[in-house]
Amino acid sequence: MLAWILFGIYIILTSYLGLLGSKQTKDFSTFAIGNGHMAPWMVGITLAASTASAATFIVNPGFVYVHGLSAFMHLGISVFAGILFMLLMASYRFRRIGADINAVTIPHWLGLRYHSRSFALFFSVVNLLSFAFLVLLVGGISIVMQQLLDISNLSALLITLIFVTGYVIVGGTFAHVYTNLLQGSLMILISVIVIGSGIFLMISNPDMWSIISDKNQNLLSWTNPESNLYRDWFSVYISGFLIGAALVCQPHILTKALYVDSDKAVTRYIIVFSIVYLLFTFLLCTGFWALIKVPEEMLLDPITGNFKQDLVMTKYLMASFPDWLFTIISIVLLAAAMSTLDGLLVGISTITANDFWLNLKRQNPKTSKASIQNEAFRVSHIVLVILACLTFIVTLHPPQLLGIFGQVGVYALVLTSLPAIVNGIFFDKPSLMIVWPASIAAFILYILLYWKGYDWFNDLSAFDNPAVPASIAILVTTIPAYVLELIKFKKIKTYG
Repeated sequence: MLAWILFGIYIILTSYLGLLGSKQTKDFSTFAIGNGHMAPWMVGITLAASTASAATFIVNPGFVYVHGLSAFMHLGISVFAGILFMLLMASYRFRRIGADINAVTIPHWLGLRYHSRSFALFFSVVNLLSFAFLVLLVGGISIVMQQLLDISNLSALLITLIFVTGYVIVGGTFAHVYTNLLQGSLMILISVIVIGSGIFLMISNPDMWSIISDKNQNLLSWTNPESNLYRDWFSVYISGFLIGAALVCQPHILTKALYVDSDKAVTRYIIVFSIVYLLFTFLLCTGFWALIKVPEEMLLDPITGNFKQDLVMTKYLMASFPDWLFTIISIVLLAAAMSTLDGLLVGISTITANDFWLNLKRQNPKTSKASIQNEAFRVSHIVLVILACLTFIVTLHPPQLLGIFGQVGVYALVLTSLPAIVNGIFFDKPSLMIVWPASIAAFILYILLYWKGYDWFNDLSAFDNPAVPASIAILVTTIPAYVLELIKFKKIKTYG
């Protein structure tokens, strides 16, 4: 009963914030990126909450439970370092260029930057790969909701998708930011409580690390030679950093730079993001603490007998806190996942409406800009409903490892976008003839290496880890594209 009461309160508060957002959502532009003058602290918390999401709060502790320190260093520290590096390198010029050309999405920014309507159309299609991340988020929410509210997967999916899609349709980006402030604040509070429980566990069990080492000494190794995901320095550290940098190219992350109106505001929201996200990162230590509190048999599916590492966080909370506190924390886990889900829905729907539909459709030259924006506004709402329906169908029977499933789709998206975004940011007149082949090659190479890399190069690294083929694709495509653009730039300066 307490769970339903608290969940009801959360729904009421979030719905109220969604309605507040609707009052400031006047047209398609404000639906997509707000008014461009948001407070940096709001953007920073929103960015941290939407970046951390279900992966950090629900899914990734399971990888630490299974693979140990190497998983923590990869998914936590290395990825965080890569994200922070790319935010610092890209956000300032992305915002300035975006403000000059009035961009509202990443494909829109790329299309205007490279003066190519077809380029924007291409990236609008590529961004549909974010659907894999939608499945991860909704699947993670369902896992917690089933445990918390004692309902079926079907019921959990219906509640989640109807609720989140509803307030996004009503309030757009403002609803995303306002609700993320509530969700992010709750996430900060609960992170402190959960991390505090782990610190208490370590103090009260001085032999904890020895116990974990006795289970398997590789669990505390900087690399885990037994792991199929994190077994060497490349798969743990280099690939973690590179994919962290690439993840900034997701539609709900880099476009946060368009929410503010100055470089000073960008600096401020990155500082806020860094502090909050680093706190969230240490929640991955729950995987270590669960090795003490949660025996493996508690993670077996009662029906199939399969081991389910995605349950590690939930089972640790059940073993560590009284029922009332477990209930409160579980509500926040739902908020963590929803904080990314709403931002992703805004991003995919605006991209599909603005960069796919409008570019695909031949516009009448006499049609006013206001009419075009109104059409995009309507289409974005239709897309939201379609996305919710498709996500529902897939998550009725979710993939076994949601984390890996989500990573594969998202990595393909960001790798394809990375060459074009990097060159578009760092060069004044970037060449379409360089980034087109690089983007397509990045996508093809990643898919080939993910599916066949284990057979071809298994001795080189852990190709079961999607970040490994992704990082190789970055090294083979994005860096050469940058070098070629640099050579061209120097020649122009020499002969210009």
